[in-house]
Amino acid sequence: MYSDNILVTGANGQLGRSLRREVHQKGWTGNWLFTDAAELDITDNTAVARHIAENDISVVVNCAAYTNVDKAEDDREAADLLNNVAVANIAAALAGKNAVFIHVSTDYVFDGESCIPYKEDDAALPCSVYGITKKRGEDAILKSGCRYMIFRTAWLYSEYGRNFVKTMRSLISSRETVNVVFDQVGTPTYAADLAGAICKVICSRNYEQGIYHYSNEGVCSWYDFAKEIAAMSGYDCKIQPCHSSEFPSRVRRPHYSVLDKSKVRRVLGLEVPYWRDSLERCMDNLDKTDKNQ
Repeated sequence: MYSDNILVTGANGQLGRSLRREVHQKGWTGNWLFTDAAELDITDNTAVARHIAENDISVVVNCAAYTNVDKAEDDREAADLLNNVAVANIAAALAGKNAVFIHVSTDYVFDGESCIPYKEDDAALPCSVYGITKKRGEDAILKSGCRYMIFRTAWLYSEYGRNFVKTMRSLISSRETVNVVFDQVGTPTYAADLAGAICKVICSRNYEQGIYHYSNEGVCSWYDFAKEIAAMSGYDCKIQPCHSSEFPSRVRRPHYSVLDKSKVRRVLGLEVPYWRDSLERCMDNLDKTDKNQ
């Protein structure tokens, strides 16, 4: 019987909570240990090594990350601690063991200057503190010698925490007009889809080592994304396109961050839903939550 011990870090974040729900609702086999900072400080290498050894961990899914892109510019040390040092701690604890490290990374490792979808072996040229620290985390895994799978994702949203979908729903319900940038293009990722993909990999034990890209299929701008959210919400709010320059920021955000998913489909056999279909599922869940409150 399948009984591997699976450690999930960052279990209170968007992806962690989506993963917990996925496991609970679909009954994925294995002994799942969901932890966050209160249960395990992954920035403490001794605590990480001890926890992995004492619980005989076979798989670690790292959902923890410093994701405040703007704040990271001033809080460089904290961002590096969670996005790089903590990742290195987990990788070091797994090196030499018959265990797998599944780590979640980001489109921000690229500079966004391309005009065709990024493949896994394209040059990583991060241009923000967040992107730089996430790339360092990836490099730490590669240098450690542990068995690994790195999933880069983008524009993550869910029913949990703070994200673009929930922010737009709130704005649309209270304003007549909302301005949204149209010169940043990518693909949204429903956290439930990524969580399901990770569960399928673990259950199948198809641990083909490497870096993979996983976001939903299709392409849109933030403006297009907001238009769909507004249409599905049913509110009479006008979404206005605007330039990124109208929202000054110290962070240089990728203008193009579409990820090529051909490898994840070919090697791991994973299906990748279309972004509008996934958005509709999330919106339905949010509507049900609103009605029950």
